Amino acid sequence: MHTLPTNPRSLACPNQVAHRISLLNAPHVLPLTEFTNSLRKGDVDVPYFDPFDGGINACILFLFEKPGPMTATGRGSGFISRDNDDPTAEATFRFMKQAGIERQQSIIWNVMPSWNGSIRTTALELRHGLEHLDGLLALLKCVRTCVLVGAKAQRAHDYLSERGLKVVVSAHPSMRVKARWRLRWEEIPAVWAKAKRLPS
Repeated sequence: MHTLPTNPRSLACPNQVAHRISLLNAPHVLPLTEFTNSLRKGDVDVPYFDPFDGGINACILFLFEKPGPMTATGRGSGFISRDNDDPTAEATFRFMKQAGIERQQSIIWNVMPSWNGSIRTTALELRHGLEHLDGLLALLKCVRTCVLVGAKAQRAHDYLSERGLKVVVSAHPSMRVKARWRLRWEEIPAVWAKAKRLPS
């Protein structure tokens, strides 16, 4: 049993990263670890799912756009996590709490799953990302609702709706969005809370 972080950015601590790595084969996350490993071919850097989240038992999937540098192996934690040491992850951590989203009921991933050293995205990356979603959804049998976080993630809306999932769209919790569209950024917790209230 592990103690959940009460403050953001806990993965700034190497010991915390090591502990998460030790949990990658836990039953609720092992199928997702294997899925991630299947995408990690050559020098493709795909962050792992956070074992502190719900794993295959989660009922809400938060799909962000693309991993950032603090998810990278070596420089960052190697995880896609609300606990990463960056401002977007910190906002995500706080917004999840404000929205009342429990960790065990949620899981975080990206429409474009790999970090290639650039925050820029291409149509090819998006297409490849969508191709992998069916494999992921086959593992997430409890997921009934998907929250698409950011404009690029929202390109998966029709894809997910056609598969019977309830879809909620929200702004991205990045500092760029906060600077340009402050009201949308501040509304994120209320939007995410809608996902929790949708019938399963």
